[in-house]
Amino acid sequence: MSIGGSRPHFIVFANEKGGTGKSTTAVHSAVALAAAGRRVAAIDLDTRQRTLGRYLDNRLATIRRTQTELPMPVHETFDPAKNDDLNAQLDRLAADAEVVVVDTPGRDDPYARQAMQRADTLVTPINDSFVDLDLIGEVDAETYKVRRPSFYAELVWKSRQQRAKTTGRTVDWVLLRNRLQHIEAKNMRRVGNALDELAKRVGFRVIPGLGERVIYRELFPSGLTLLDLQQLGNVGLSHIAARQELREMIAAFSIPEDGVEAMPQRAVAAG
Repeated sequence: MSIGGSRPHFIVFANEKGGTGKSTTAVHSAVALAAAGRRVAAIDLDTRQRTLGRYLDNRLATIRRTQTELPMPVHETFDPAKNDDLNAQLDRLAADAEVVVVDTPGRDDPYARQAMQRADTLVTPINDSFVDLDLIGEVDAETYKVRRPSFYAELVWKSRQQRAKTTGRTVDWVLLRNRLQHIEAKNMRRVGNALDELAKRVGFRVIPGLGERVIYRELFPSGLTLLDLQQLGNVGLSHIAARQELREMIAAFSIPEDGVEAMPQRAVAAG
């Protein structure tokens, strides 16, 4: 059940490792899609941390306090202690949405696995480090060549196979390559080469993510995003650059304007 009889597009942010900017990216994506005129619903599956839910609660409080109209997705937090039927909650949110954004916990979680099977676009943010890359594949310590895909890559592969078998639909797996300012150029190239090799073997595509910026942490209490420059005040060039990064990231997700089939693209490296 959905708007105009078409099924909404599910974009699921999933990574079993914390500290990759997953929730920050999910929040900004939900708001950016709402700002673009999409009807967006967002759900936070991390009942303990609840970063996405708290961020959007803060945004709603800012809207009410300032009486300012801002793009605002519908949002909920999944609580299995109250009702563990995740699919029913997702179906209810999807009934009045064009895009459903799902933020999952930064750990292995049965409900995250369940959500992954609903994904049209599966987004896995990682930082430019071999610590994060280890989530996707094991790398040789001397040659920096990929030895084998990791458990998580195999998990995603099985999830995609299951989805194709049960629904006949494809999943666009996107590796979101965030930038850490302290990473040296040589290390970035090595990570990029390893990602390029893994992309061909495992079947994801790599897109540029967001840079490491203090502004993301500073915006949390107000729930504002980089798209709300009029409300921020004292906007500098770094804010403009960060907003452009965000816009380019959303465009690279390639979410269809109508219809929900993920748009298969060849795996490419992001730099």
